[in-house]
Amino acid sequence: MLLIDANAILRYILCDNAEMAEQVEELLENKVVTLRNEVLAEVVYVLSKVYKLPRNEIHAVIVQFLDLESVQIENKVVVVLALETFSQTRLDFVDTLLYAYHILKGVNIFTFDKKLISKMKQA
Repeated sequence: MLLIDANAILRYILCDNAEMAEQVEELLENKVVTLRNEVLAEVVYVLSKVYKLPRNEIHAVIVQFLDLESVQIENKVVVVLALETFSQTRLDFVDTLLYAYHILKGVNIFTFDKKLISKMKQA
C-alpha cells in the first residue's frame, strides 16, 4: 500500500509547483495510491482556509481526483456524499463525513453540534 499525503495532492490539484505536480502526475500514472480520510480532511481545510476556494470548486476538484483509477479511498460513496454536503452547507468537512456515515451507513452520531444535529434531522 502506498499512502499519499496532503501536500502531494495539493501540488497536483493546484499545479503551483510544476516540478512537484509533474512528479505526482507520474506517480499516479504508474502506481495505485491510497488516500485516507484524515488526509482528505487536511486537503479540504487547506483549499478552503488557505487558498479560499469556494466549496463547490473544492467538491469538483476532489471528486475529479477521486475518480482517477490510481486513487483508492475507503468508503468512497460516503466521501462523495460528504463532499457534496460540504459544497451545499456551512458544515465543516469532518461534520459532513459524520453526516454521510449517518445517512449511508446508519451510524449513530453523538454530538453537541447544533448545525450537524439539524442536518441529520432533515434527512
